Amino acid sequence: MEQIKIIGIKELDDSEVDTVNKLAEEYYSKIQRVIKNITSLVIHLKTYNVTGKRKQYEISVKVVAPTKTFDSKAVEWDLAKALHMAFNKVERMIEHRFHD
Repeated sequence: MEQIKIIGIKELDDSEVDTVNKLAEEYYSKIQRVIKNITSLVIHLKTYNVTGKRKQYEISVKVVAPTKTFDSKAVEWDLAKALHMAFNKVERMIEHRFHD
């Protein structure tokens, strides 16, 4: 998707990439219902403890609209959970901004 930019996706394996792409597209359409003209959606992925038994994921989500930018960050051991947490924070910010 041209509106979604994912930084750090090369650090992930195929199943993780599928998870990121799937959730990014789902949340992008949800956010687009509220903000009709999203300029861009940037997801920045960082992984920690790669050599250990489990990876820790740091997800930053940035939604750029013409009038405002919404940023959030989540750190979690589970990739899907980290993505949900980061996107939910952004959604709450957007709801507060557009439902005053």
